[in-house]
Amino acid sequence: MLLYIIIFILVLGFVSERVFSWLNFKNRRRPLPVEIKPFFKDSELKKSFLYAIANRRFSFVSSLFSLVVVVAFILLSGFDIVNNFALGASDNIIWQSLIFFAILYFANDIITTPFELCSTFGIESRFGFNKTTVKTYIFDKLKSWMLAIILGGGLLALFVWFYDTMGERFWLYLWIAFSAFSLFMAVFHTSIILPLFNKLTPLEDGELKTAIKEFCNRVDFQLSDVYILDGSKRSTKGNAFFSGMGKRKKIVLYDNILEQLTVKEIVAVLAHEIGHYKHKHIQKSIVLSVLQTGVTFWVLSLFLSKPILSEAIGVENHTVFVGLVAFSLLFSPISSVVGFLFNLFSRFNEYQADEFAAVNGCGDDLISGLGNLTVKNYSHPNPHPYVVFCLYSHPTLVQRLNSIKKRQ
Repeated sequence: MLLYIIIFILVLGFVSERVFSWLNFKNRRRPLPVEIKPFFKDSELKKSFLYAIANRRFSFVSSLFSLVVVVAFILLSGFDIVNNFALGASDNIIWQSLIFFAILYFANDIITTPFELCSTFGIESRFGFNKTTVKTYIFDKLKSWMLAIILGGGLLALFVWFYDTMGERFWLYLWIAFSAFSLFMAVFHTSIILPLFNKLTPLEDGELKTAIKEFCNRVDFQLSDVYILDGSKRSTKGNAFFSGMGKRKKIVLYDNILEQLTVKEIVAVLAHEIGHYKHKHIQKSIVLSVLQTGVTFWVLSLFLSKPILSEAIGVENHTVFVGLVAFSLLFSPISSVVGFLFNLFSRFNEYQADEFAAVNGCGDDLISGLGNLTVKNYSHPNPHPYVVFCLYSHPTLVQRLNSIKKRQ
């Protein structure tokens, strides 16, 4: 029965993804709302529409392929074969776990790499977004493997060690350890992990830096520096984000934005990011994430030792790592519900950050900046309301513009 439930969950995930994709694509054919129509030229809308078609077709093929591979792997006892190999390779449960997940990780990476190449050097290049060279792609791949081995392997080893030595309350120790790691990454990710892939340089003196400092002084925000990220070496798409806490807080601008937006628009985008800081959104998100992790580990502890989990995916010799895989498959609907709740929280935060920018005199510039970024990135100008409600972490462009206008 659990096997049928797992396959049903996998198929349901694929079908729901396709339904949401169809709804969003269908909405592209609707006339643009009057609030955002001035931002879009007919030629830009046509390119955005063609980009959406290409991505929708590609997503269908890649998602269907992934579904078939996973279901076939379960039905053909693939997990059982990998599990027996890991058990035969070592007598140590930690090494068995590392071998088991290393095989799955690298096998998945090999299978999905052709799709990554097609997306990056095919679709993204065809529509003028891709700037990634083959050299950059290879080095990114090697660095990702390194992080997976060091961080992923380290966390997995810690997980198995707690499970094997701490008894029934292992989940509590796991919760504390993983929460500490999450807090560490929230503070130091931009300082440690991000520089492995991108170069961060302080914004040079000039009109933009002067305007940013003036705004920060006006809203009583202590800013040590603004950093420019060399996003253009991979894509023409622009972005900005706020990360870290305390003295480690950083505002990062993609270098593409410097060309795509005016000085006032960039200041407005930074005002939005400062709004996240002023409303303590990072701290609140960390608290919620820690609580979610605790509940997940507690539920996991109730089922992880049950052989029925391994049997559900065709494995005869139950192990903690096979149980972890089966649990993750069964838990995915609950993860979707949790993701939905986090998206509600995230959209509320975005409205608050927009409001901060609006009440501090950046409303009109934020409106034009958001509109220009939507156009430049070929983002969906008018996604379907159901899709937004279920999946989007940010409000739509129309929703944000109307909200900003009300708060000016």
